[in-house]
Amino acid sequence: MRRGRTLAAAIGISLAMTLAGAAQTQQSPPVPRPFPGTTPPPTTAPKPPTPPPPAPPPGPATTTAPVVLPPAAPQSSAAEGGAAAYNYPGAEFISSFEAGRGQRYFLYGTNASFAEIVQYYRTSLKAGGGRELMRLPAMQQFDLGRFDEDAMAYPPSIVVKDYTWNNSPGYLAVIGTAEKRFKTVIQIVPPGPVR
Repeated sequence: MRRGRTLAAAIGISLAMTLAGAAQTQQSPPVPRPFPGTTPPPTTAPKPPTPPPPAPPPGPATTTAPVVLPPAAPQSSAAEGGAAAYNYPGAEFISSFEAGRGQRYFLYGTNASFAEIVQYYRTSLKAGGGRELMRLPAMQQFDLGRFDEDAMAYPPSIVVKDYTWNNSPGYLAVIGTAEKRFKTVIQIVPPGPVR
C-alpha cells in the first residue's frame, strides 16, 4: 500500500510540474538565449525618436535659383605638366589622386585600343616593350625613372590598362556632370616630387 501511495505521489508531483510548466509557457513565451560564449543583447528599452528641430521663423520671401557649379578644373602643377608631357595625344584628363610623399597619379582616358597605346609608348619612350603587369585584363607598365623608396610612394611610370576585356563597355568616368566611357586608361606618375 505504501508503495502505491509513493507511486501516486510521484505521478501527482510530475503531473503538477508538467501543468505548472505548461501554465508558465502559456503566460510568457520562451526567451531566446545567445550562443555559448557570446554576450547577451542589451535589455534596455529603445529610445523614443527625437523630434525634428523647429522650423526657422518665416523671413522675407525670396526666390533663389539653384546653384550650378562648373566642373572642377584639373589641378595645375609642375607634376601635371610633367604628366601631360607623357600623355597620349588626344587622351582626356579624368582625374588625379594623391599618391603620398609628394607624388600624384594622373589618369587619362582614350578610345584608342590598348595595343595602339602600348605601341605608342614603346616608340616614344624607346622603352622596348615595357613590363607586362597582367595578361587579362591587359596591363603594361613603362618606367620613367628610378624608384627611390626613401623619397617616393610609387615608381615614376606609365601604366596602360585595357578596359574592353571580357566584353566590358569601357572605364566609366564622370567628368563634371557627364558620363563617358574609355576603352583604355593611362595612369601617369611623373618623375620627381610635387612641390
